[in-house]
Amino acid sequence: MQVSDTHFGTEQPDVMQALVVLAQRLSPDLLVLSGDITQRARPAQFKAARAFMNNLGAPMVSVPGNHDIAMFNLTARVFWPYKHYSQAFGANLEPVHSCPHLLVQCVNTTRAYRHQHGEVSMAQIESVAARLGQASAAQLRVVVVHQPMAVQRAQDAVHLVRGHAAALKRWASAGADVVMGGHIHLPYVMPLTGLARPLWAVQAGTAVSKRVRPGVPNSVNVLHWGSDANSNSTPRVLRIEQWDFDAAQQAFGCVRVTEVEPYRVREGLAMRTTIDPEDNPVLIAASP
Repeated sequence: MQVSDTHFGTEQPDVMQALVVLAQRLSPDLLVLSGDITQRARPAQFKAARAFMNNLGAPMVSVPGNHDIAMFNLTARVFWPYKHYSQAFGANLEPVHSCPHLLVQCVNTTRAYRHQHGEVSMAQIESVAARLGQASAAQLRVVVVHQPMAVQRAQDAVHLVRGHAAALKRWASAGADVVMGGHIHLPYVMPLTGLARPLWAVQAGTAVSKRVRPGVPNSVNVLHWGSDANSNSTPRVLRIEQWDFDAAQQAFGCVRVTEVEPYRVREGLAMRTTIDPEDNPVLIAASP
């Protein structure tokens, strides 16, 4: 389950409760927290965010976002930009999760000298590529960043990670299947073409913050790959679900499903997106 841009300090209790119910219902094997965890990088906001993520009841990897570095305390920004983040989520800013069917490599794209924009260095690009090259065929290979590596709208191009083109080219050739991001509060699944092999950008909306875009509710992504961690068989289809918060129902509902087949299973690009034909998604309601 990808949870992004929680912006604690602007969180909504009813949405938080509904997300806890969803996580309890789905029991994800892993939580991916893709940055902008807090609104102003304050210790109390990090503490609240950590407590909430613990309530979701699954192992977690996370990356900081630009909001997770002090904005107004210039001394802290220069000398210890990740102090409060590290106290809550650990000193490793680029954690890795590896199990028989999944490899998740986190990449810190924030920089203390940048206010908003992200960046990836050549050293980071090569380090991720090396890790991807060690993955097995059965492992879904996911790279997690904060700022987007690909956008659908021209007006969002300003938010692209500096160095994204070189990174995507290298990571695709090294075997990446998915690159996850957040930052712009717009959920979508986007096939990336012109690379050595198919690669998909999976972007998340804001999970629980009131800082939603017009017409775009709170949402999370849920990825399904494989079913048996002890199986030696290679899964065939990656199922990507977008779950939106329905204010009337006070629950998250699955509103979009995208299924893709990774390159090592079938040559070329295969993609299918489905939405409930009656526009009536199945809802998992919060307890009264």
